[in-house]
Amino acid sequence: MTYNNIKFLFKDGHRIILLLVLCLFGLCLVASSVVPRTKGKRAADDERVYLVHADELKYDAYGLNPHAQIAKGKVHFRHKGANLWCDSAYFFQEDNAMQAFGHVRFRQGDTLSLTCDYAEYDGMEQMMMARRNVVMKHRGRTLYTDSLNYDRLYSYAYFFEGGELVDGGDKLVADWGEYNTATKQAAFFYNVRMLSDKQVITTDSLYFDTEQSVAHVTGPSRITSDGSVINTENAYLNTETDQARFFSRSTITDKEKTITGDSLYHNSETGINEGFGNVVYTDTLNKNELICDRLFYNEKTGYGYATENVLLKDFSQKPDTLYMHSDSLKIYTYNINTDSVYRKVHGFRKVRVYRTDVQAVCDSLVFNSADSCLTMYHDPIVWNANRQLLGERIEVYMNDSTVRLARVIGQALSVELVDKENHYDQVSSRVMDAFFTDGALRRLVSTGNVKSVYYISDDNDSTLSNLNYIETDTMRLFMTAERKLEKIWAPKAVGTIYPMTQIPPERYKLPEFAWFEEIRPVNPADVFNWRGKSEDEKLKIVERQQAPLQRLRGRGGGGER
Repeated sequence: MTYNNIKFLFKDGHRIILLLVLCLFGLCLVASSVVPRTKGKRAADDERVYLVHADELKYDAYGLNPHAQIAKGKVHFRHKGANLWCDSAYFFQEDNAMQAFGHVRFRQGDTLSLTCDYAEYDGMEQMMMARRNVVMKHRGRTLYTDSLNYDRLYSYAYFFEGGELVDGGDKLVADWGEYNTATKQAAFFYNVRMLSDKQVITTDSLYFDTEQSVAHVTGPSRITSDGSVINTENAYLNTETDQARFFSRSTITDKEKTITGDSLYHNSETGINEGFGNVVYTDTLNKNELICDRLFYNEKTGYGYATENVLLKDFSQKPDTLYMHSDSLKIYTYNINTDSVYRKVHGFRKVRVYRTDVQAVCDSLVFNSADSCLTMYHDPIVWNANRQLLGERIEVYMNDSTVRLARVIGQALSVELVDKENHYDQVSSRVMDAFFTDGALRRLVSTGNVKSVYYISDDNDSTLSNLNYIETDTMRLFMTAERKLEKIWAPKAVGTIYPMTQIPPERYKLPEFAWFEEIRPVNPADVFNWRGKSEDEKLKIVERQQAPLQRLRGRGGGGER
């Protein structure tokens, strides 16, 4: 190189230096604008929001947002595995935030998507605020609202100006609510309504496990389903299996039937219903009520039972109500779901019954709806006014909840207190039929070894004048509506009439006489107080002896055949 060349280089040296600086600076710009491509994913602690694409990008130093980059046309952002698209946006790179406008679409993985008209996103807080026509979808569930805040950090979505969550056939509407995308739990408050194919729930607080399809309502709530209405303050309902658990003194009303209890359980698949804690079942159609502490009923088999402080009320015969208590009650249904269905109700151990006009005690009873017959077993006693009936077994036949016939079978005894001097009219026999009209005894028919003690009174002052003792095979007593003896019919009777001053001591009472006034229930509450017979007072069952069969000898003089 010649001296002139060197001189020229030095002469234009400042140009060469300037050119080198520009080249180096350009390389730096290119290097700084390119995101390096690596086979691995972006660092997990990268909190930056990236603007992936925009058809147009500019600054407006004198606009409303001088610190924002203005992106327009197919705008695309990315942040921590989530993507957002919109028509235009303000990108606040220093604040790691942006505002999106028009056809906003947000996608997180392949399970969550969100659309709205406008959104704000804070990359540091990982918080999205979506507004207007918001639709959020997550694993088959869709949330509709106009104001939604989605916290990606804690996986919570909140709406506070009314929203609707659709999960399969279930629809939830509320003023305020939240949904956790991680646990799939939802909570709704204020004017909450849950609608499904089977029921409608109205409440102010509802928690819904979308994974298990279990709704939990708290506070005053109302549930309607197929004509039934449920009022509760604490309940769990499975919308898939139709299982339900009710607490805090809930009430279920199904047309004319109502059940209330501290805890109620229902399973439509098995048909099992249970109640615990002061359960009250009321049937306004048949006018009866059952109270107990434990109730079980299978609606598919028709079997059920009630135990613990059982009280059955029948108010079909107003103004009087019948009260019955036993240790437990059981119900069996036969030919269920057919036209020939009938039921048997068993009450056993320490049965006591009270109504103003009739009282009864026995060890157990059975009511058969097929023939409307109530049968009492093991030392049954029935009282009507001053009359007492007892025997080995008593059958009571009903007609529209009114007694029409009471049949005493085995060691039958009827005793009636005549006056305050402890004089008693008495009849004993093998079988006794008492016929009632409008609840009053009008006819008493006794058959088999009949013995009777009956007092005759003067017509003028009703003073007792004679005692009539009769023995016969059949006796019929006819009473007036005022329960006074009208006439006696007894064929082939043997008897004696004694003046009151000449009655032998053994004729005052029959050998079978028994009077159990101390056992008799005196009021509704007294049915819970068991007072039974002593061991020596209990009836000893008399076995009936069959006549020996006649045996014929063979014609040939052989042995018996």
